[in-house]
Amino acid sequence: MDLSKIIELEAISLKGSNEINEKYTQEYIANDPSVLGLGELILKDKERIQPNAGRLDLLLYDSENNRRYEVELQLGKTDESHIIRTIEYWDIERKRYPQYDHCAVIIAEDITSRFLNVIQLFNGHIPLIAIKMSAFKIDSKYAIKFTKILDELKLAVDEDEDDIISTDRNYWESRSTKDVMTIVDDVVPVIQEIDPTIAVKYNKQYIGLTRNGIAFNFAIMRAKKKYIRLEFKLEQSEDIDKLIDDNGLDVLEYSLRSSRYKIKLNKSDVNNKKEILKDLLEKSYKYFG
Repeated sequence: MDLSKIIELEAISLKGSNEINEKYTQEYIANDPSVLGLGELILKDKERIQPNAGRLDLLLYDSENNRRYEVELQLGKTDESHIIRTIEYWDIERKRYPQYDHCAVIIAEDITSRFLNVIQLFNGHIPLIAIKMSAFKIDSKYAIKFTKILDELKLAVDEDEDDIISTDRNYWESRSTKDVMTIVDDVVPVIQEIDPTIAVKYNKQYIGLTRNGIAFNFAIMRAKKKYIRLEFKLEQSEDIDKLIDDNGLDVLEYSLRSSRYKIKLNKSDVNNKKEILKDLLEKSYKYFG
């Protein structure tokens, strides 16, 4: 075996490099976001100004899954400010653009076990990915490798858990109002036109559905102070998005985690847009079943 064909890589610190700085590394990722190993991503923006904050290093977009990645890059060791900044920018972006699913990404040369433990405390509650960046010098050129060391932890969705707590209508009236609960009353007959065996089940986490006494939550509802949030399970598509948009329904977000559209409904929406609601719910019913 000719061992001369194997060379030893010279690991270098980008933070201490006179040739490769943070700006250069940022441009390298922006030119080809796939180097991060997160899929075929598109550069949406870089050095994105945040209201009353700083600048987000990179905003990347996954068009297939309608997902945005808020990426913060740091040469050397990660620290408290890096973690806080990453989460702050993720939170700003998700609130400004709720129609997308969002994920925070921390990239650093050295993510110590201490800070990895801190990041893991957030994981599951905040979609967060940590990536270690390693650099090597080969003759007069450089190679940068990105290794995912902490992946996003997806928590189970409420209705799939075993600890759902049953309650009654009075509980939800106390959380919202009696008037808002009449919107729930208006939606239920629309659902029962699809399947007459469907009934309402009041849980503390959400207002769910049963079929023949068994949980069948293709749609769930949450009563707020002035409206209800109708969530129905359906694969996201341009056709469904257009159908919702053309009929003037107010989409709060599409959750990739639960595969649900979340729509804000008031009483006039149910009264005036019954047919489109029934169409969407029927699609969800078939998709779920």
